Amino acid sequence: MSLQAELRRLRELDWRELDIKEAGTWPWLLQLICCVLIFGLTFAGMHWYLASPKAQELQQMEAEEGQLLRDYRNRAAQAARLPDMLEQMTVLESRMDRLMAMLPSGAEIPSLIDSISEIAIDNQLSIDFIRLRGTVERDFYIERPFDIQVEGQYHHIAAFLAGIASLPRIVTQHDFTLVPVEGSDRLRLSMLARTYSYLPTAQEASP
Repeated sequence: MSLQAELRRLRELDWRELDIKEAGTWPWLLQLICCVLIFGLTFAGMHWYLASPKAQELQQMEAEEGQLLRDYRNRAAQAARLPDMLEQMTVLESRMDRLMAMLPSGAEIPSLIDSISEIAIDNQLSIDFIRLRGTVERDFYIERPFDIQVEGQYHHIAAFLAGIASLPRIVTQHDFTLVPVEGSDRLRLSMLARTYSYLPTAQEASP
């Protein structure tokens, strides 16, 4: 049977009278079209049921692979910088040790006060008072403030301040007040000084 005859049969077919039970008598072109449709629907169903989850899993694995590659690059860069970071840490630890050695302990505060008094006397200053205030506890250290008031010539006072700054222990100077002493050419210096003690952590304090 020719293709033209089959096309004519297909055009002349009354679609309302089609019965699936009589599919064997349908024009073979219609049978072919139905077979193609069934095959296509079957393939689409299998793809949706089998391939689609695998495709999603593949996308997820590709995303995880990208994240792992980024993590690897970051860690590789950190590993490349590790020698420099260790060297910097060694320098910082050495600097910290030097600074810690400059912090007096509580037992050393009287000796520090004596050193400041000696600097005042060496610079021909009269000491009105050197008076400790209450300690202030911070996160990692204890602040030990004290008031100083001395009298003397201007250049002697300047040398006194420089002497305090050059002490082997850390002493910071604050709230300077410099006024003339009535009836003389001397000046009165009042200031707040602070020294600091390291506050060990609970882990360091435990035996």
